[in-house]
Amino acid sequence: MAFYGGRGLHGQTVEAVANMIFAGEFQEGDGIDVAGLQKRLGVSSTALREALKVLTAKGLILARPKRGTFVRPRSDWNLLDGDVIRWKFAAGPDDAFLRDLHEIRSIIEPSVAGLAAFRRDTVQLIALERALQRMERARGDTEVTAADVEFHRALLVATGNELLIRMDVMMGAGLAGRDALVHGVVGGADAIPNHRAVLEAVRAGDGDAAEEAMRALLLRAWRDLHRVRGEHGGIRGRAQE
Repeated sequence: MAFYGGRGLHGQTVEAVANMIFAGEFQEGDGIDVAGLQKRLGVSSTALREALKVLTAKGLILARPKRGTFVRPRSDWNLLDGDVIRWKFAAGPDDAFLRDLHEIRSIIEPSVAGLAAFRRDTVQLIALERALQRMERARGDTEVTAADVEFHRALLVATGNELLIRMDVMMGAGLAGRDALVHGVVGGADAIPNHRAVLEAVRAGDGDAAEEAMRALLLRAWRDLHRVRGEHGGIRGRAQE
């Protein structure tokens, strides 16, 4: 198997096995022939063993003494892990996953914006402004996505809540995956006024306005996702709006 630079052999092995699971090559409950997989990937037993430990920690696989290594049921997967979310998007997210992700954002992010309005300081306002400026100057989907993730990360930091800040791993991965689906079709520039409205409400210290602006931003994000998925019949089911 060909490996690609940028992650190191250990990371590449983790990625390779995870992609096999998310692509359905290994189904829930399937046993994994570790020796055969090692030969297929062309890595050492140590490299594969360490990669499997990572996937075990993320709830994807289970190694049982004398019984072998198995793919765990989806209900055991750590779906809030940033890597797991990224792998899910890479494999092609289903409608239920996209809806669930949107609902999590709709529950959390308006409150984040409202809290940020009350607690932000000058440094955090500058970080938000810089992220928005990067979004305005962005050339290409990759730059737009990076700036978008930076903006939402800065909002989390502005809450001053350590537990919310730690949610960046999950929220950032979900946002990046969603942006990758949308920006190439809908375009990122259209979202700038919504982000600007959030920033101005936070700057003004108006928590209610910040929450409302974030709800409007998320509603637009959901509708954009519907437009992108529309060519395949749209997203079935109703998300929180």
